[in-house]
Amino acid sequence: MNTKKIISIVSVVIVTGLIIYGYLLYRDIFSGNTKFTEKETYVLIPTGSDYDQVKQIMANYVEDMKRFETVAQKKAYPERVEKAGRFLIKKGMNSNEIVNALRQNVPVDLAFNNQERVEDLAGRIGMQIEADSLSLLESFKDKAFLEENGFTEDNVLCMFIPNSYEFFWNTKATKFRERMAKEYRKFWTDDRLAKAKALNLTPIEVSILASIVHKETVKKDERPKVAGVYLNRLAKGMKLEADPTVIYAVKLKSGDFTQVIKRVLNKDLATDSPYNMYMYEGLPPGPIAMPDITAIDAVLNPEKHNYIYFCASVTNFGYHEFAVTAAQHEVNRQKYVAWINGQGIKR
Repeated sequence: MNTKKIISIVSVVIVTGLIIYGYLLYRDIFSGNTKFTEKETYVLIPTGSDYDQVKQIMANYVEDMKRFETVAQKKAYPERVEKAGRFLIKKGMNSNEIVNALRQNVPVDLAFNNQERVEDLAGRIGMQIEADSLSLLESFKDKAFLEENGFTEDNVLCMFIPNSYEFFWNTKATKFRERMAKEYRKFWTDDRLAKAKALNLTPIEVSILASIVHKETVKKDERPKVAGVYLNRLAKGMKLEADPTVIYAVKLKSGDFTQVIKRVLNKDLATDSPYNMYMYEGLPPGPIAMPDITAIDAVLNPEKHNYIYFCASVTNFGYHEFAVTAAQHEVNRQKYVAWINGQGIKR
């Protein structure tokens, strides 16, 4: 065999090898390599994960791990697993796109509202970010943090303004609370602070009263009117006598916040608790729920009137009947008692 033929054969072999290598490389890099059925999914990489742990996680989403690892090696991913977090993986992504996606931490649209206690809030947040409920609760109740920001364990729930916030999934508990403290200060604008001062209330006291208004009525358009009643009572030195505070006191004493109480009984009014505003004057030591922004603004912008009493309406359900005198209130109350008895509601 002459030299030219040898060179020709070798060249063909080399070219063929390069073609095969190129095809395999192309396949490894650019052909789809996912195995989930959804259009897209989020992959959670915990803080402190190394490459081996990432591989274990990705095995749930990647069809061919060898192809994934080949590309990861070429892109130097194993030597520097950049970050923990939440990463968006789309169906049909190739290995190159998957590795690139693991470098793009996607924020969580975190939301919370209607939490009755700070413990409930910690549980709600713990379902949305990496920090667990225990670490979150501990950070919320940290004495140094509370003192620095002017809160107590009783009223720290006032700091959390219900809204939707953008957080990275791997946000630490302490970082979360610091952001919430910042959002609280941002919420209390000069205008809101001035309105609170005009009512002779602190921002925390406004939120505590707003929590009662929030629980008293779900009708946002009625909240300024209800707030006006409670502010009138405070101005006259009367007890608030708010049923939602009694319900909270009963739940707090029993330790069971899952129970549903639709009717306040006479025995409930005797519950000895600083949250029972039939028993004690002024405001409770903390909110009985997380008030939403409409309830807070209702207290800051109350309807001006002379009403002192109100009772659930039996003709305009969801709303209340308001009264200036105790006599008129008793008429309204008897209508409600007759209706609730007729419904067979005993608790």
